[in-house]
Amino acid sequence: MERIKDHPVLQPEERKTIGFTFDGAPCQALEGEVISSALYANGIKIFSHNKKDSSPQGIFCANGQCAQCSVIADGLTVKSCITPVREGMKVATLRGAAVLPRTACVSEFGRPEELDADVLIIGGGPSGLAAAAELGKLGVNTLIIDDKASFGGKLVLQTHKFFGSVEDCYAGTRGIDIAEKLEVQLREYPSVKVWSDATCLAIFSDKKAGVLRGGRYYLIRPKAVISATGAREKSLAFPGNTLPGVYGAGAFQTLVNRDLVRPAKRLFIVGGGNVGLIAAYHALQAGIQVVGLIEALPECGGYKVHADKIKRLGVPVYTRHTIVRAAGKNELETVTIAAVDEKFKAVPGTEKNFQADTLLIAVGLSSVDEFHAQAREAGMESFVCGDAEEIAEASAAMFSGKITAHKVLKSLGVMAAPVPEFWFDRLEVLKSRPGATKAPEAKNHAKPVYPVLHCRQEIPCNPCVTVCPKKSIKLSGDSIMNVPQFAGDCIGCFKCLLICPGLAVTLVDYRKDAANPTVALPFEIGRGLVKKGDKVRLAGWEGADLGEAEVLDVKDFKAENTLIVIVKTAPGVADLAASLKLYPAEEGVKAAADLARADDETIICRCERVSLGEIRAAIRGGMRDLNQLKAVTRAGMGACGSKTCSTLLLNVFRSEGVDLKEVTGFTRRPLFVEAPLGAFTNVKCRTEADEKASWSGF
Repeated sequence: MERIKDHPVLQPEERKTIGFTFDGAPCQALEGEVISSALYANGIKIFSHNKKDSSPQGIFCANGQCAQCSVIADGLTVKSCITPVREGMKVATLRGAAVLPRTACVSEFGRPEELDADVLIIGGGPSGLAAAAELGKLGVNTLIIDDKASFGGKLVLQTHKFFGSVEDCYAGTRGIDIAEKLEVQLREYPSVKVWSDATCLAIFSDKKAGVLRGGRYYLIRPKAVISATGAREKSLAFPGNTLPGVYGAGAFQTLVNRDLVRPAKRLFIVGGGNVGLIAAYHALQAGIQVVGLIEALPECGGYKVHADKIKRLGVPVYTRHTIVRAAGKNELETVTIAAVDEKFKAVPGTEKNFQADTLLIAVGLSSVDEFHAQAREAGMESFVCGDAEEIAEASAAMFSGKITAHKVLKSLGVMAAPVPEFWFDRLEVLKSRPGATKAPEAKNHAKPVYPVLHCRQEIPCNPCVTVCPKKSIKLSGDSIMNVPQFAGDCIGCFKCLLICPGLAVTLVDYRKDAANPTVALPFEIGRGLVKKGDKVRLAGWEGADLGEAEVLDVKDFKAENTLIVIVKTAPGVADLAASLKLYPAEEGVKAAADLARADDETIICRCERVSLGEIRAAIRGGMRDLNQLKAVTRAGMGACGSKTCSTLLLNVFRSEGVDLKEVTGFTRRPLFVEAPLGAFTNVKCRTEADEKASWSGF
């Protein structure tokens, strides 16, 4: 069993163990666990075989939007990432040639219940929860729905502390704790109804939203709709991209941080944005070796403190590199990368192979905007916030939800005043991309104890400033984008170390020994890894090796789930030390130069196994309509509704020199996700096996 039983931040809950079978073999799950996580906990990564070529398939999004994780459960095809395991459930690999049991419908049906609401919020992530709270303050009849069992969106996957403003978005607090704060806040407002496990299927032209909740179908009649639906991860085209073990960073965080399942032993990551960098750190916290991370640009696009944090621990980050292929017989076994030139083309002769059982794709996000589009087409008062409007950090999403709620209040006539202009200014700051990186400043004081601030990039963040009891940490300007500086006195309280989201503050102390100072380093990788008396290696702010040091003490601040490791070192190293270096970096094995091999065989449409070669042939034949392309090649015809392949298809058009203005987009499906036809009249269906069991027990 691959379960995480010891984590530096998360505490496993005691849950009842239940039994189920997979392809006839006995397995165990935790009560309430979804099938995909239970299968991974049992070491199973292959969930299905494609009907076209019998290729093995595993998870990709783990968010209910694609169909890669489909299995047969008690005779019905289900998405394993959103279907809970039940005691005695019979789960089987979904195969294209399989004959599924017939279903027998009992005579329970009726018209769906119709409900009125002033505001319907679709999505219970940070922006949706923030919007609901603002509406609740003024007693607006609000229904907020989310298709997950708990609210918080991606916040429930984030074990790290958040950047941004303490005042506006809980900066310095872990994402998992922010999710709880936001959900608890809604209990204060009786006008806000909260529906979990509720999936919006569509918004129809008669201005009603169809919602499936607990097997029952409802029609909601709102006066206004807020789409707080977040974003979906983008896919990437390369040979081997559909092998089990190749999936999105969000799916990985779901397994590791929500369900406490260790899905990998050796992990490689594609993408140096915040999502990829944070996933690498989460992997280290879960005891997973991070073999490497690549980024095609000259610098990682995420916050530098995130990149530096994993470099300090020993994770190699390869900029100006791309993924060449993933390989393995039935599951991922090796990853091949190569350097890229100025046009982002792989450079022959630079290929390297790495052994890896998991490859995370973290190459950006696409807004989930289907419901907003449907509501606008229906002529409804429709609003959008968070990542559904613009991809940004969760800190910005919360403030975006707050602003959107006030726009809704104005549209409903509840509040006449417009949204204050300075709110938009704050939002723009929270959405800001990283700015310039300043060189470390030379020490200009003779204080016996003082913090060293290793955060030198302009990013929106101010927790260290707000927490200092002596007010000795200040921003170099008025904006929270400015880098912090120490000027004043320090009492050595560790508060700035414990709150810093980037673990970028250390404390140098000469009070006991003027010749050999101590350095206090924040540490979140695991309890018991470092002990008093150990010899450890130190790393500089960007990961440079600073030599060996002795551990004098390890302080465990359980309330913050952070350790402070105190080491003894020389004065010349004290101000430079930023972290412990735990792991040796791997170099990879030089690979043969065969970059062009199997390029046309790269899969673009996962559901229908449509290759890059087939798409290219159609485009070169003059095809410019995605609907025609779907009819000819079946690309976009699968169960995911083109959610995972649509951006890839447009990328192929671009690579073929086609102006996207010439391309006709897909006609959107009327339903966002698939649903049983009987659901629309609340028909209850049971499998033939259930019927037989019912009669035999009569």
